[in-house]
This record gives sequence, structure tokens and C-alpha cells, in this order.
Amino acid sequence: MSKTVGCRTAELFDDEMQMPFPTVVMYPSSAPEKPERLGPYAVSVAMNGPIEAGAFPLVVISHGTGGSHLVYRTLAAHLARHGFVVAMPEHPRNNRNNNELAGTVANLANRPRHIRLVIDWAFSQGAFGGSLLPDAVAIVGHSMGGYTALATAGGLPMALPNETADGKPQAVSVTPDSRVKALVLLAPATPWFMAPGALQGVRVPILMLTGEKDVHTHEGHAEIVKRGLPEGTRLEHRVVPNAGHFAFLSPFPESMNSPAFPPSQDPPGFDRARFHEEMNAEIEAFLRRVL
Repeated sequence: MSKTVGCRTAELFDDEMQMPFPTVVMYPSSAPEKPERLGPYAVSVAMNGPIEAGAFPLVVISHGTGGSHLVYRTLAAHLARHGFVVAMPEHPRNNRNNNELAGTVANLANRPRHIRLVIDWAFSQGAFGGSLLPDAVAIVGHSMGGYTALATAGGLPMALPNETADGKPQAVSVTPDSRVKALVLLAPATPWFMAPGALQGVRVPILMLTGEKDVHTHEGHAEIVKRGLPEGTRLEHRVVPNAGHFAFLSPFPESMNSPAFPPSQDPPGFDRARFHEEMNAEIEAFLRRVL
């Protein structure tokens, strides 16, 4: 049975960056929902409501470069309503308000660490830790979040020449997190995994959705995943007809829809709201099968 959506906000801290980063958590609750604001968005949630009794999988959503954690709020709410705890961190210095680390080796190393910190925090919190299944953690990653998911799950990234001080490829120091048991990749950015064997350590089930008309992460990005995974790894891949790169973001309020704001735009004839009903159910079904 569908539940109401509880919501809490928190500030986590990255000791290496010496910076806090906001994280929004949505989860199953029995408290009544009411309209609330998360940034510029209206949501129906039980703010700070108690978590429903039970044990639930944890899902962490990683946003794209220069993006926002809140643009996946409808997916998070759907999963929370159907029995998942969903954490959405904002990656410090690679988000809509501060993107100064985009295109750097530091950013490639930082992002997977943020995911580990979120998982650590979720399991250590009394509000969530006792309600989480111990071996049921998944990452959903869009665009650069797809890189983040693969690196956290055992991928060995190599920084590109344009990202390094000497213009030469450089191995990125990433600590894999064995708690991660499944990935959902949405239009993933993947050129950091082109080296032979770079994805041989990724041995968890993966659902990958890509857009037919994506001009940012073209089909070559998906091919890197398909060619690089170890034999026998479960991969479900679907190309979404007529979808662009931003099709995987929650539909924006009418006031934000403008050609001057590319994330709000889709190829002619694409119905983002209708697609999200389909996408949310597909991701939920996949996670139920594999966690």
C-alpha cells in the first residue's frame, strides 16, 4: 500500500573539503502530508514526520554537474511513497550555486566520497539507521551522477587530459563502497571509464536509461558501460524514444519553463510529466527485483 512521504533536511559535512552540504531525505511515513517548499519547488510531504515502522532499502540520488539535488524530487517522493528511504545530497562546489570544481580531478574524487558520507550518515542516524535494511543500498545517478554511481560501486576512473595540471590522464583516487548493491544510471556521463578494465570492479545489477535525442551524453557513453562491465553483470538498458538529456529531471513549474533555461526543455512532442510516471514505476520495479 502507498504511504505518505516524510521529509527531513540535514547538513552533512565533508572533512576533506571542510564544507557542509545539504541533504534532503524522503521516506515512508504515516503522518499527514501538507504543501511545503523545497527551494523553488512545491511538494506535498510530512515535514519531519515519523518514519513508518519497518525496514526499508536506502537509495541515494546523485545529481548532474552544476545541477541540483531537488530536481529529482518527484522520483524521490515516488520511491518514498512505495517503501524506500531516499537521500538527495547536493554535491559541494559542483552544483547550481557553486560550480567551481567542474572539470577537475578534485571533483572526480569528491563526488563518490559524498555518497559514502551520506550512506554513513543515514545508517548512523537514529531516525533512519534502525529502519534501513543492511544490504539494500542503491545509487541513482543522472549525467555526472552516473559517473559518481559507477565510481562508488567499484569503477576505476581516469581523469581526462583537460582536467589535469600536466595535461596527461591521471588515475583518480576513489574508495569503493561495498554496501552499494544496485545502480540506476540515467543518461550517464562515462568517459572517465574508457581505460581497459575500468569497470571490471562493478558487479552489481544496473538499470540504464538513455535518451534517443540526448546531445550531452550521446550513445557512446552508454557503450562504455555496456562494453566495460564484467561478463555476467546484470544490465538492463532502454533507450527512451525522443528523450533529451534533461528528460530525467522532475518536471519544472510553469514559471520556470523557458527556452532560456535548457533543463526545462525537451524535444518537440516529448511529454516529460507522462514519461516520469513511467520512469518512476520502472525504477521502483527494478529496485524491488534486485534489492
